[in-house]
Amino acid sequence: MLEQNNNRTALAQLLFAEILIGSVGVFVHESGQDAVTAVFYRCLFGGLFLLGWGLAGGHLRGLWQERVLIRGAILSGVLLVLNWVCLFAGMARSSIGVATMVYHFFPFVMLILAALLQGERTRPADLIWTLIGFIGVACSADPMRMWHSADRSYLIGIGLTFLAALLCGASLLMSRKVGKQRPFALVMIQCWVGVAMLVWFSSSTALHWGTHWWWLAGLGVIHSGIVYVLFYTSYPRLPVVTIAVMAFVYPLVTLLLDYVLYGHRLAVIQLSGLGLIVLGTLGVNLKWTLGVSGKRALARNT
Repeated sequence: MLEQNNNRTALAQLLFAEILIGSVGVFVHESGQDAVTAVFYRCLFGGLFLLGWGLAGGHLRGLWQERVLIRGAILSGVLLVLNWVCLFAGMARSSIGVATMVYHFFPFVMLILAALLQGERTRPADLIWTLIGFIGVACSADPMRMWHSADRSYLIGIGLTFLAALLCGASLLMSRKVGKQRPFALVMIQCWVGVAMLVWFSSSTALHWGTHWWWLAGLGVIHSGIVYVLFYTSYPRLPVVTIAVMAFVYPLVTLLLDYVLYGHRLAVIQLSGLGLIVLGTLGVNLKWTLGVSGKRALARNT
């Protein structure tokens, strides 16, 4: 009974975290800041929150002796921060919903890079699921609009978002290698790397009193602080199948908010693209084998 209650608590934590992270685009938009400034304050407020939480909970004890972790966190942090800048800039030029769907190509980037750079074995079925996911990304960008009526800004936005997915995949792959034992400390260092990178490039126009500070503080405390605490406390207590399925709460929440708040509707082909991304991602994460029923595949992964 106790284990069942723990699993339910972990599931509730993960669901709450996915709902929160789905609002990140809204916070960026409502802050009214450019991408670099938004990421700088996300890193600053997130770094302060994680530092305080880590010191209070003893999560940072002995950290400065782990040089391999620190070096890896710095390198992966550079990629992560650049990824956030590209993603937020892509959202500003396309839409929050479209950018989020294109961005969800990053799991496939991790798969490809792991095979090319780290020699991890890739199943033939995974390559097919990756191709399906890529087709989904292409559909989610609304190819008909890109071909007939997209302006230069929209095309740049799609390109920046795709670049963000590449950077995110590379950063997560590197983070996975060095931060298995201390993921909390890893994220904290990455936030402070962002502060050091962007402090000289953030806009001074934010330095006046206004409601934008609530949105900027929320970016850091909620999306780089609370969310990551919830992620890393829930992951160890949940099966892979649950984590993989719950990951799609993020884009669904984003699409809903983008429609309700800003009136952005998706074309039919974009909805089809979302379905292909979901199918491809689940196929890779749950190790589905072509020709094997989904029920049997899920049973093997629980």
